Amino acid sequence: MSLRHAFERGAKAAARFTGHPTCFGLAVGVVVVWVVSGPLFGFSDTWQLVINTGTTIVTFLMVFLIQNSQNRDSAAVQIKLDELIRAVRRADNTLLDMEELDEATLEQFRARYEALAKKARDGGARAACEDPSFGMEDDDRNDPSRSDQQGADPRNRDGDRRSNTQDEV
Repeated sequence: MSLRHAFERGAKAAARFTGHPTCFGLAVGVVVVWVVSGPLFGFSDTWQLVINTGTTIVTFLMVFLIQNSQNRDSAAVQIKLDELIRAVRRADNTLLDMEELDEATLEQFRARYEALAKKARDGGARAACEDPSFGMEDDDRNDPSRSDQQGADPRNRDGDRRSNTQDEV
């Protein structure tokens, strides 16, 4: 088993364990034992150092476990969203993999969808939702990556309803 695979398995197991109420109970138990043992050790510097060192080490390691878990979850959500965008007939396929775009391009998309939301709130909800070219430049309306620009028959060669047959992996 590779080091990477071992880390992934360990990180998943640690994330499941640390998110469980039992783990919280253990942490509370450690703190209670530490507080109760204070008088036995005269509340010495060593007694304080034990909890400080322990919590520092746990916090340091948890940062990496949390980041790993968050990265995995974020990647899975992005893949699911990409699939939904790809599968919906009128979806804008330019939104696929947009987390990889630069900030300026993301800002353009954000402004476009803010305008769409404003138009919907101002009573043009039906028109805004049904106008596939809303917020698009004239040259975007002829863009073949737009799923709503596909031919009248949205079926691919396998008979599936897909927005764009060239999206298949």
